[in-house]
Amino acid sequence: TSDKIDRVVTNRWAALPIFFVIMFLVYFISVTTVGTWATDWANDGVFGDGWFFLGIGQKNYEAAVEEYDGNNNLIEAYIAYAEENGYDTETLKGKLDKEDENYDAAEAGVALNAFLADVKADPTTYGEITYKVTDEETLVVSEEKGDLEGLETAVKYMVGREFEEHDPESFGPYILGIPALLGILFDKINAHPIVRGVILDGIVAGVGAVLGFVPQIFVLFIFLAFLEACGYMARIAFVLDRIFRKFGLSGKSFIPMLIGSGCGIPGIMASRTIENERDRRMTIMTTTFIPCGAKLPFIAMVSGVIFGNLIGIRNTWWVAPSAYFLGMFAIIVSGIILKKTKMFAGDPAPFVMELPAYHWPTVGNILRSMWERGWSFIKKAGTIILLSTIVIWFLSYFGFVDGAFKYLSEEQMDVSLLSYIGRGIAWIFAPLGFGNWQAAVASITGIVAKENIVGTMGIVYGESINIAHAFNGISGYSFLIFNLLCAPCFAAIGAIKREMNNRKWTWFAIGYQCGFAYIMAFIFNAFGSLFAGKMFTGAFGNVFGGIVALVFAIALVAGIVYLLVRPYKESQTLTEKVRVK
Repeated sequence: TSDKIDRVVTNRWAALPIFFVIMFLVYFISVTTVGTWATDWANDGVFGDGWFFLGIGQKNYEAAVEEYDGNNNLIEAYIAYAEENGYDTETLKGKLDKEDENYDAAEAGVALNAFLADVKADPTTYGEITYKVTDEETLVVSEEKGDLEGLETAVKYMVGREFEEHDPESFGPYILGIPALLGILFDKINAHPIVRGVILDGIVAGVGAVLGFVPQIFVLFIFLAFLEACGYMARIAFVLDRIFRKFGLSGKSFIPMLIGSGCGIPGIMASRTIENERDRRMTIMTTTFIPCGAKLPFIAMVSGVIFGNLIGIRNTWWVAPSAYFLGMFAIIVSGIILKKTKMFAGDPAPFVMELPAYHWPTVGNILRSMWERGWSFIKKAGTIILLSTIVIWFLSYFGFVDGAFKYLSEEQMDVSLLSYIGRGIAWIFAPLGFGNWQAAVASITGIVAKENIVGTMGIVYGESINIAHAFNGISGYSFLIFNLLCAPCFAAIGAIKREMNNRKWTWFAIGYQCGFAYIMAFIFNAFGSLFAGKMFTGAFGNVFGGIVALVFAIALVAGIVYLLVRPYKESQTLTEKVRVK
């Protein structure tokens, strides 16, 4: 049976397409469908406001919220339209402001009914209006029409409810999320704003944003564990040997890269099986290009928050799988370029591997493998990420106002310590399309731990809708490219140092990864902006900046093509270091 299966999955022509389809499905299911459903529940429910037990009452609640929002949007549209036509709305707005300490629902109702009477007295001006509504989840803008009859209905609805929004607990068994429960607790004990802030805005928002993606990660690890246990991944190493050999590596290099899809540290350590020192070093340098489990939350954030909320983009299923193939592309390009240098020149090591017979893995083994990988991720979130989010929160919510060092509100975050640090380095990332201080800081904290990117973005931007506003399709994917390909987390860098056993080689590896990531992101942003018509309309500051960026991008592409096609340069000598235990 194994031989019959191998005639298909290791076929010279069919093997690679089958591999690409399988990996595409793995990432598609993990990040876009099943994994996303579970992660949405974790993010919006457990680490959000809450969730309905078994979904009981959720549809009725969503319908009620939609009705409330529709009536509220119509009233706000009429008030804005009246203001444009010279109607004094200041008093009315003050009465409707729920944040005002003197707010009274009865007075708000009287003021709104008075406004309705004034508007109905002038049907020529206010008979029918067209207004725009922005969906808070997707940012999709739609045009709606309203008339006086609809306004009267909306006013009766809002006044009858005393302007109170729907309580989810009245629709079914509703379980409050962690932030909501902690908020109630802090209200009862009258907690200090700093205590509330460091726990809710720092620890829960930061670590919660990362742990919310644990279900997605577990789904991915289940698939990878199944493919490894059934014997298919060994075949992929055999199939890819033919491909890897063309750019200077053997199929053995795929094993560290495969393991690195779970975590880069064991992937780097798995390079010890490669006898050739040059091949081993090159494998170490390129293994972390493959998206690891720690990068999954970041990939999911770009796919769901940035691309999922962009106007005009409906299907974002391709973003997550493309991250995996982007890593493969980086490995191939890097392998060809590096192998043609004197440092890495030479024939790849021979590849001999026994292919195990196909078998159905046990459920226990798959779950054990999933749990071991997932638990290592959770432990990292509970230690290094926890400390990082607390530091980030402190830098975000403290700063100097009028010469005094103060605890800041969310509206004052632009003068925080973190904002000054971010502005100091934002210019470095401006050519990549994300030159705002928030994205710059997130990219730097990603060097500590890749999961920190999501936690940092959650703290400095607040709501996900603010993240979506800060990017477009080009800059969002450029942000993805850079943070996927640049140097890995501190722990993985430590593993690189141990395996390289040489400080210079370690710095060379880190420098190459960061430089390669920067160049790829810059090229994508430059040509993406050109094709999107934004190259000369502000994407690079002005027309001159756009021209300079385009010239640099063309020169970089030409340089990469030259490095890819130039002849090999064989090294005359090879210095090997003997490892003594």
